[in-house]
Amino acid sequence: MTFRALAPGQRSSVLLGGPHDDAPVLLFETDELLIEAPNWSLDGRTLYLNGNGRLWAITVDDPTAGLTPIEFHGLPELNNDHVLDPDGEHILLSAMDGHIYRGALTGGPVTKLTADDDRWHFLHGVSPDGTRIAYVELEGFEHPGRLAIAPAVEGGGPVTVLDTGDGHLDGPEWSPDGRWLLCNTEHFGTAPGHAQLARIPDGGGELEQLVVSDTVDWFPHPSPDARLASYIAFPAGTIGHPADLDVEVRLVSTDDWATPLRRYPLFGGQGTLNVNGWAPDSSRFAFVAYPITR
Repeated sequence: MTFRALAPGQRSSVLLGGPHDDAPVLLFETDELLIEAPNWSLDGRTLYLNGNGRLWAITVDDPTAGLTPIEFHGLPELNNDHVLDPDGEHILLSAMDGHIYRGALTGGPVTKLTADDDRWHFLHGVSPDGTRIAYVELEGFEHPGRLAIAPAVEGGGPVTVLDTGDGHLDGPEWSPDGRWLLCNTEHFGTAPGHAQLARIPDGGGELEQLVVSDTVDWFPHPSPDARLASYIAFPAGTIGHPADLDVEVRLVSTDDWATPLRRYPLFGGQGTLNVNGWAPDSSRFAFVAYPITR
């Protein structure tokens, strides 16, 4: 695995959207670095994104100050699966060696949270109490992803794999009350790659489809107050969650997933909305577009 780079004429545009934004608001833009997957800090002041295998910070109130690197010790190059620890002081990070790490938002040493079990581990969720992680477990990229849950401790612990039926599963993330794991899954699809949004009770149970659509839907992210959610819709027939497509970021009420409150068409896909980017007050969420000047 290697980190992505901008194409000639391409930019990374960090955008904000929410229930009061008919169109996304541009917060920050660069043509020097491909940045992905913003997390919004729990104090509301900072966005954290990955780029060139590293973690970067943007100050929300002063984005013109640019990107500040977070210096970790002993951390392999990162991918775009990173999630804030509920303590507000740490972040959990998926690296390109297939493991998940935990480090302070100020940088420094990291702790490896996954075992050397010859599997890939792609982080997407941390339980509200911070004691467990939810990730996509892959035995190899030719196999579908499975929903795995493990203690958030050094070296890993007993792993529970929930039964989510057939097809690839991705993006598992806890609801704010901890009762559910939200995800996207091909289990309900009628064609290869046709991911749909779903949820499953924490601890396992029946997989429940949240919305039926013709698009390929990925990465449901609930707002902290649990009233809203964001996700990304790829064109019908898309396999996986590739980059550089015309996609749509959608905002919905969690009481009615089928009726978008806002639709934000953009050029992007991979890196746009892989992780939860909601502000702590649930007023807005952050995402990334990758426009190309032709």
